[in-house]
Formats: sequence, C-alpha cells, structure tokens
Amino acid sequence: MRKTWMLVIAVQAAPGFAAGAEWQPAKGPLATRWAAGVSPGNVHPEYPRPQMVRATWMNLNGIWQLAHAKEGEAAPVGRDLATRILVPFPVESALSGVMEQAERVWYRRTFEIPADWAGKRVLLHFGAVDWEAKVLVNGKEIGAHRGGYDPFSFDITGALKPSGAQEIVVGVFDPTDRGSQPRGKQVLKPGGIMYTPATGIWRTVWLEPVPSTRIESLKLTPDIDAPCLRVVVNGAGTSPGETVVAIASRNGREVGRGSAKPGEEIRIPVPDPALWTPDQPNLYDLAVQLRRGEEVLDRVESYFGMREISLGEVGGVTRILLNNRFVFQIGPLDQGFWPDGIYTAPNDEALRYDIAVTKELGFNMARKHVKVEPERWYYWCDKLGLLVWQDMPSGNNQGPEARAQFERELRSMIQSYRNHPSIIMWVVFNEGWGQYDTERLTAWVKELDPSRLVSNASGWTDKKVGDIIDVHAYPGPGFAPPEPTRASVNGEFGGLGLAIPEHTWSEKSWGYQGMADREALTKRYEGLLRRVWQGVEKPGISAAVYTQTTDVETECNGLMTYDRAIVKMAAARVTASNRGEFPILRALVPTAREEAVAWRYTFEKPADGWTLPGFDDSGWKEGPAGFGTKGTPGSVVRTEWKTDSIWIRRTFTLGERIPRDLSLVVHHDEDVEIHINGVLAAKATGYTTDYDELSLTEEGRKALRPGKNVFAVTCRQTGGGQYIDVGLGELVEREKR
Repeated sequence: MRKTWMLVIAVQAAPGFAAGAEWQPAKGPLATRWAAGVSPGNVHPEYPRPQMVRATWMNLNGIWQLAHAKEGEAAPVGRDLATRILVPFPVESALSGVMEQAERVWYRRTFEIPADWAGKRVLLHFGAVDWEAKVLVNGKEIGAHRGGYDPFSFDITGALKPSGAQEIVVGVFDPTDRGSQPRGKQVLKPGGIMYTPATGIWRTVWLEPVPSTRIESLKLTPDIDAPCLRVVVNGAGTSPGETVVAIASRNGREVGRGSAKPGEEIRIPVPDPALWTPDQPNLYDLAVQLRRGEEVLDRVESYFGMREISLGEVGGVTRILLNNRFVFQIGPLDQGFWPDGIYTAPNDEALRYDIAVTKELGFNMARKHVKVEPERWYYWCDKLGLLVWQDMPSGNNQGPEARAQFERELRSMIQSYRNHPSIIMWVVFNEGWGQYDTERLTAWVKELDPSRLVSNASGWTDKKVGDIIDVHAYPGPGFAPPEPTRASVNGEFGGLGLAIPEHTWSEKSWGYQGMADREALTKRYEGLLRRVWQGVEKPGISAAVYTQTTDVETECNGLMTYDRAIVKMAAARVTASNRGEFPILRALVPTAREEAVAWRYTFEKPADGWTLPGFDDSGWKEGPAGFGTKGTPGSVVRTEWKTDSIWIRRTFTLGERIPRDLSLVVHHDEDVEIHINGVLAAKATGYTTDYDELSLTEEGRKALRPGKNVFAVTCRQTGGGQYIDVGLGELVEREKR
C-alpha cells in the first residue's frame, strides 16, 4: 500500500484558556505503555478514513472545553466552559483528563479556516459520538445524530463566518444502560462481563474542504471469479454530464481501470489477481476521480483486497470457504476496551499492536465483540491479514422506537465498513441480547450485503436462519453438527483466568476457569485446542473463538493483561496449538466415549480407605460408564446416577513404560476428586459440558506403576444435570498440519 502523509494543522485555542496547559491525564487504575506519549498536540493525528482519502484536512482532536448539561437547557454558545477534556477520549477515561460519569455534557472549542479553503464546502466529520449528538457552529444548529458507533458528517459551510475564530458546540446525551439503544457492554455499574461506559466523543473529529460537486461514497465489491472489482461511486451535487474514472494499481503499476456515471457500477478488470488471505494480505490501490470532460472535479484514494467468502461442501461437510478453499479460522474474542482510554486506544500504534500480537500467536481471525472500532483498526486488519467477524453492538431493543434505532445503526454499520476486505461476517445478535425478529433481520442484512456471511445469533438463541450455527461453551469448546446450508462454529470458548499482580484493574478478578500459573494456563489452553482441532474433523466445525484478546477490567481471562504488558501464556506453544501443531492425546485408559468400561459404584458414602488399591469393593454395584442423567451436555450415560454423590472404582493395566506426558480425560458435573492407587491425582470444582483434559499432580503421576492400577473417584452434584467419567491419555507427537 502506498502511504499518504497528512499535515495536521494547528488550531487556535478558544479565548480564556491555554491549549494543553490545564490538561493532564487522570490517575486511573491501570495504564498502557502508550499512555505516556499522549499529548494534546499529538492525539490520533492519522487521517481517520483510510478507505476514502483526500489530501487536505484539519484534525480537531485535542483540548476542548467541557461542562455537565441539563435536559432542555440552552447551548453555551460564546461562553467558556470550566473543564478541559482531551478529545477523542470518552469522558469516563483517564486519558480524557476527566474520568467522571456523565449522562449529558456540552463540548466546546474554536478553530480557524485556512485561507486556501476559500470557495470550498467545509465538512465537519465525527468518527463517533456516544450516543446522541446535537451540533452547533457559531450558534447555528446544523444537525443531530443518534448512534454511538457510526461516523457522521455535516456540511457547515453556511454557518461559517468570513474569517476569524469559528465555534463548535456539541451537546451529548448518553443514557448508557438506562436507555434501550445499542451500547454493547457499557453499564453504569460495571462488574463481571459488563464494563465502564464511554460517553461522548470517542473517535477523531475533523474538518475537510471539498468541492460542491464531489465524491460522496464508495462501494467496493471484489469478484475473484470474473476477476474484477465492482465499484459504485456515489456523488453529491453531480449532474448528468459528469463521469467517474476508477484506476486500480498494485506496487505502483496500473492493473485495470473503468468509468461510468456516478451511481452506476464500474467493473475494473483485475487479471490474475493476487488474492487477499491472512497469510498473504495482498492489497491493491484504488484512485477515483470525478470528472467533467477532462476537468477533475474531485479525487479520492482508497484500497481493496481481492477475496471471496462463501459456504461450500468439502468432503460432505458444509464449510466456510475463503477464496473457494476451506481455511480453518481460529481467533480471539476482541472487545476493544483499554484501561486508559476505555473505548479509545491511546494511539494508532496501540491499535496495531493488538492485531500484530493476535497474528503472532497464530490466530487468523478475531470476533469484534459488540463494539465497532475506528476505521484505523480495520485498516490494520486489512494490512496485516486478520479475518474479522463483526458483531452488531447489543441494545435492549424494547419497543418500536428502540428497534427502529437498532436497525438504523445496523444499516449504518454495514454501509460504513463494508469496503474492508478483512470483514467477512456480520453477527446480528449476541446470545439473545435484545433479540427480536431474527429471521427478518438476518435476511435483510444478507440483502444489504450479499458478499458476506451472516450469523443470526452467536450462541444460545439460534433461529435456524443465516449462514452459521454458533455454539458458546465455557471452558468448552462445544460443537453443533454442520447443516446442509449452514456451517458450524464455536463462537466463544475458553475464558481461562489468570490475574498477573501489578497488571490488574483491581484486586478483584475472575475468569470462567481459574488457573494457578502460566504453565497451568498454557497446558490447559493446549488441551482446549486439541479438542478444537478434533472438532474440525468431527463434527466438522469451520471456526472457533477463544475468550479473549486481553483482560478487561475485573475479567482476567485474556491472552494478554489489560495493559497489554504481558502475554500470559508461553507464546510459542499457543502459536503451535492454534496452527494444529501439537501432540495428540492417545487413550491409554478409555472413557465411555471409546467403550462401555465397567466400574464398581456406590451412592452411599464408603468406609475409610476406599481410595486404596486393596479396598474391598465387592459389595458395590457394577455398571458401565458413564454415570449420570440423560440429557447432561456432552455425556454418554450408560448407568443412571441421580443422588447427590457417587463413588466409583476401577482397575486398569499399564505396560512396563509409564509415559511422562499424561493427562486425565474427565467429564464432571459437578465437583470431582480423582485418586490413583490411593494418592490424590486431581480435583476440580464446577462442571464441564464435555470431556476435558485435567493435569495430574506430580504425586499422582508417580503413583502410577506397571501392571494393575486403581482409579478411585468421587463426584458431588447440587442441581441440574450430573455426570462423571474418567480416563487417562498419553500425549504423543503428530505430524504438522
């Protein structure tokens, strides 16, 4: 990609305060290493819209005035506000300098228009404002916008003064979870899986001089079979005599061009295309001109990737295909929160870092979870090669007005981000949050963008429509069989928790399953990924999503700490696991999945010594594993167990060599203790929904001996399903994929 360097024009400070002098970051619970480099003169200086670039613009990030607001009060036009805030960091963030909760606020600042912009229309762009924004320029209300995640713009030319200081006032209303609007995971009382809100301006604000007759938007659709790029250029102020010329190039060499009237489709030939994939994220440059005869009225620059996403049958299994090939997708759940900026990364380097680490760890995809990022994030996914599943941010969606707003924001998300080759799937709902009219909305999204896959609901509330059937399971993973017209994925699994001292948001932390240390975490991850790759083969999943990229506030189940300072697992082993390059677990002592193994069992608490090899269990009943109630997820019930506790024993035989690298294979619901030859070999609390690997204690491994050995297991249950089954496996090397 050709780089476009932009000049950031300094803006005049509003009378009554010195720009930057009265601002400093608030002291938050935790900060990233990039926070130290944030300053009013250097805050997100990059051109914010890499898919439609013009050469001249003005960045309005920096110090703005701020005040709390009341509903219905007059805008503070021409009046200094007491507080200083660093835009574009949300009010609740430390980097804003405010770090307070607010429902209604006023923003204010001044700027001057450069003399060489004379005769141009001036557009005021907001990357995003959460949630409702009313904008005034020089006291004139120029427009309002509702939607916390989509960019919007106003033509402010008619409100500008001929010269001198120009004033912007922005009124913001953000009810967070008091309202029904899309808000993702923002709540007024953060805790658990819900986090600090991000009120107000949280993406770049900028000005752009444009001609009256101009390019308004681009719609880019690659077609690798033709092969060509289909382009629709929409204009503003255009007339029948104008044409659009679009030129595609790669590495400075033109590969194809085409022309048409504004609004008509252009087919640009792309012979022998260099396809875009995560391994080879090939990008083409695109130059677009709006012409009247030979006169160029407007021009923008963009880029595109030649790639196709589809469903197809491979070996009798419905799979997700990238460029007509099955590529297994493995990626993290990426929530996009920052300890110092909340919704806003400290800088562009930080945005890039998350994606680069994701790639280095062997992932090729990320699920952007109930948040929409600035375009720079997707640019780095395009550039570095990361597939993206894009969630629609969740809302309560209670009532007709709220649902109409949800649909407006859903449409805007698709229209605003559809040119990014990295985005391959739209996810309409997450886990039933605010879910309604699923069948209609799924079909509507497919109609809006037939070039991508659509998931009707990620986890729990599948309505049997769309392209994907998606299962969530913690720690999991859990799988559903693919269907003739839908591929199967695991949309969330894992959540393995490990808090790293001095790198946590608070003393309180949690994960879906706590790990003792780095080694235990890594080994557990390897075990989960072994099961993922088994799921690729049977039942035939196409993708899996691990929770999650980073810790978020008290939720410490990230691959990285919240401050991005530490990758918590052994990176090389994570990378190998994600690529399917790890030992496989070969059964030494089979579970009920492999055969109907006979155990002795009792529902009455046995006498002391019941774990020892010489204990007399002849009075116990005998039955085949597993033990539990029908319908318990992931179980193979052959002997019914309905009491609150069970004790089981069996003898198994090992050869002369006791393998070093062993794991127990256990499905327990709920708490379990496993003894080998009278020694405690493992225990776990809670429950699983399928067979999991469980590490042996060193004492338990040493208790194993050639010849006969004894498993003695107890499991207790308090409610819901119940199940217990235990086996033993040896890790053996496998060929690399």
